[in-house]
Amino acid sequence: MIDHVLVVIFALCAAIFAAIGIVVRQRATIDVPEEHGVSTVMLATLLRRPLWWGGTAAAVAGFVFQALALDNGSLIVVQPLLVSALLFALPLSARLAHRRVNRGDWLWAVLLTVSLAIFVLLAHPRVSDQVAPVSTIAVVAGVCTAVVLGCVLVAVRRSGWQRAVPLAVAVGVLFGLVAVLTKMLMHALDRHTVAEVLATPLPYALVLLGVLATLLQQSAFHAGSLQTSVPTMLVVEPMAAVLLGVFLLGETLTANRWEAVVLTVTVLAMTAATIALGRDEGAYEAQLEATSRAT
Repeated sequence: MIDHVLVVIFALCAAIFAAIGIVVRQRATIDVPEEHGVSTVMLATLLRRPLWWGGTAAAVAGFVFQALALDNGSLIVVQPLLVSALLFALPLSARLAHRRVNRGDWLWAVLLTVSLAIFVLLAHPRVSDQVAPVSTIAVVAGVCTAVVLGCVLVAVRRSGWQRAVPLAVAVGVLFGLVAVLTKMLMHALDRHTVAEVLATPLPYALVLLGVLATLLQQSAFHAGSLQTSVPTMLVVEPMAAVLLGVFLLGETLTANRWEAVVLTVTVLAMTAATIALGRDEGAYEAQLEATSRAT
């Protein structure tokens, strides 16, 4: 029971810092020209901005808390809890845009909060210490690579929401992979020394995917149409992480018939609330961006 409470606390802390990171890093891309949205020019520009580094530091803190949560809990529980980042990002974005969160948003926020609470109470994941065979890992890696590359190729030929959505899908898949690799890394550190773990490709693959996911996320923010990109990545990420956890780590969810029905309804409610709140958070960001460019 204590471990379960710690998992929830760590996951919520991860969500808080992730929300700060998302909002602050969105600020840093407001004045970058659209034609440099997926390029080294944007990267070089952001690396010179203290604001971006501040947002990145918050995102890294969120990742540390996520790793602590995954060290003690399952992807099936931790990743959906990270969606609560919207509960913190929405009022922060609204305040920066000099607007109040409306009643409809608060109702969606209540629905998301209640749904998350029910999910945490009823979800009883079964964690396996077994990792999928190399052949399965290779197939999953190939599929994920194809999805990400396909999304990026589509995005670079589009603009606006047609660029933002495929980038958001790619980001969600990559961060799902990051979550799985993080879970595997924490498990390896529990069993082996740091030197032994560093002798494996796992930590380096994690860093590479984390950097790539962050850069594509920044490009998705910059592409505009945050009303579509924000909810897309927030919905795709936990779905990808949970599915990858099932295929690669053998995680399962134990529930009786009625619990399964309630959990299904809860997941649908969480998804609807995430999409609604993500669109509104994106609307606040779009308004702030338009105001900034007008001035």
